[in-house]
Amino acid sequence: MIYFGGIEGGGTKTKCIVAADPDHILDIKTFPTTNPASLLPALVDYFFQAESRFQVPLSGLGLAYFGPLDLDPHSKTFGAITTTPKLEWQNVPVRDYFQDHLHIPVSIDTDVNAAANAERLWGAARGLSDFAYITIGTGIGAGIFVNGKPIHGMVHPEFGHFLLRQDSTLDLFPGVCPYHQGCLEGLASGPSMAARWKASANSLPDDHPAWDLEASYLGQAIHALTVICSPQRVILGGGVMDHPGLIELVRVKSLSSINNYVKSPLLENIDSFIVKPELGDKAGSLGAISLMYQ
Repeated sequence: MIYFGGIEGGGTKTKCIVAADPDHILDIKTFPTTNPASLLPALVDYFFQAESRFQVPLSGLGLAYFGPLDLDPHSKTFGAITTTPKLEWQNVPVRDYFQDHLHIPVSIDTDVNAAANAERLWGAARGLSDFAYITIGTGIGAGIFVNGKPIHGMVHPEFGHFLLRQDSTLDLFPGVCPYHQGCLEGLASGPSMAARWKASANSLPDDHPAWDLEASYLGQAIHALTVICSPQRVILGGGVMDHPGLIELVRVKSLSSINNYVKSPLLENIDSFIVKPELGDKAGSLGAISLMYQ
C-alpha cells in the first residue's frame, strides 16, 4: 500500500493526515494556524515522526491550502500564498518549503478544490463531471469542476468574493471582508455572522433571524453558480453548515432565488442537488491526499 501525507491549511486550524484513501488512514493531527515561522517546521517534524512511527515512507505530499494561491506552474512563485487577509501568510512559498524540507513530490491546490476532488473520488460527487463544493466557515470558497477538471484559469475561482445583492431593509451590516465588504464571504462567513450578531454562529438558537438571512445569501450564491456554471450537484460543507436545518432552508431559498428560470429534473429533486459532503469533516484532509491521485 502506498501512503501519502496531506495538509489541509485553514485560516484557523491546520490538519495533517497520513493516509492512502478514506479506508486507510493512519493518523490525523490538528495544529492551530499560528504563523509560518513556528507552524511550518512543526508540520515537517510531524511527517518525519509519522514515517518513523508507522514505518511507512511517504510517497508524496498534498497541500490543500487557503488562498489565494499562485497555481501557475510557469510562475516563479508557483505554490505560494498571495493576497490572503492573513497578512503574515502573504507570499509564503508553502509548496517550495515542504518540497525542500521533505524531499518528496508535492502537489498543491486550494482547500476547496482539494475537498471537491476528494468528493469526486470517494464521496458525494462520484460519477459526476460538473459539480461544485462550497465551504462556509472562517472564509467561503468553492471548488468548481467542469468536464471532470477543477477550474483554474487566471488563478482559481474566488467564489467567496463576488458581490451579493443586499436588502438594506433587512441587513445594514457592512460586511467584514477587508477587500470588498459586501461580498459573499464578507456577509455570510462565520466571522461575519459573529460580527453582525455579536455572538458566534454555533451559539445562535434555531429560531434566530440569522439563519434565514444566512440561507438567503447562500441561496443567492447557489443561484449565481447554477446559471453561470450549470453544475449537476452543489455540495455544502464547512462549520457554518453544521447548524441543524440550515441546508433545508438553503434549498428553499435557492429555488426561490432561481424562481423557475432554470428548468431541469435536477432542480426538481432539490434534496439531491444541494447536499452535504459524504466525507464529512474529513473532506478537506482527504482532499489533500486526493491531490496525489490527479
